[in-house]
Parts: sequence; structure tokens; C-alpha cells
Amino acid sequence: GAMIKSEDLLAKGGLVLTVFRGHWWPYCVVELYALQEITKELKALGLQIFAITPQTPDLSLKMVNDQKLDFSILSDPKNSYAADLGLRHDIPSEIKEIYQGFGIHLDKSNGDSSWTLPMPGRIIIDQNGIVQSVDADPDYSQRPEPAKTLADAKALS
Repeated sequence: GAMIKSEDLLAKGGLVLTVFRGHWWPYCVVELYALQEITKELKALGLQIFAITPQTPDLSLKMVNDQKLDFSILSDPKNSYAADLGLRHDIPSEIKEIYQGFGIHLDKSNGDSSWTLPMPGRIIIDQNGIVQSVDADPDYSQRPEPAKTLADAKALS
């Protein structure tokens, strides 16, 4: 429930940020498992790992506990941070109907009525706050490979 500033995080080291849609999307769940596999190596390189999602904090905490993640999931209300990154998009009404048909209700999962989603992406930021690597794709099925993220992180040192 507290506001977190990137400056405060960067005071402790570089960042690996992964932006994902939510607990309801299988690609996102698999992506977090994949990131978990390289967490120790990323931390050994002095990087902190955070996942960012528009879903409510209680759903994120449940994911961290259920999946035994060694990194935190931060809440991005109304996808505001994703919008700042240029990664937010509106869900067209015809897609909204399809989602609802599958029982996906973003208004409930995200705690707001915006019906927006972030484009999945991974961002590596050095301790000086300089973005060193961005992997984002409008195709939700294309996610950054853990090996690529690890190679990008190693290139920082």
C-alpha cells in the first residue's frame, strides 16, 4: 500500500523490471517462473528484481506466496507506470467481451474500470538510473528469455 520510488530502489542497486498482465494469464505465470530460475544469478550481479502489474496487491501477494517467488510484485494502479513507459494499451470492446466470456474481469483483478493492459516487457536499469536494456513486444506470447536477460545483466558488470 506504500508508494515506492525508483530512486529509493536504485540506492540499493540496479533493477530488473518485468512488466506483466496478471495472475489470470498463463504466459505471465510462466514468465515469472522463468525469471525465478535466474533470480539468484541476477542478485549475485547486484541487481534487484521486481515484477510490475496492474492487478491488486492482494492478488500479487498471493502469486508471490503460491509460486514461492524470491522477488516482489509491485502494483501499478490503472497501469499508470506502464503508460509512462509507453507500454499501456486499451482493450477494445470486442476483446473485452471475449475476456469476460473466459471469466477474465480486469475491473475486478485490477481494482479499476479502465480495461487497460500493459505490454509485457523486461527492463534492465543500472544503479545510475540509466536504462541499459529493454525487451518488449506487442505480441503477448513473446516474452524475454531468461538467458537473454541474464546476458544483458552480465554485460553491465
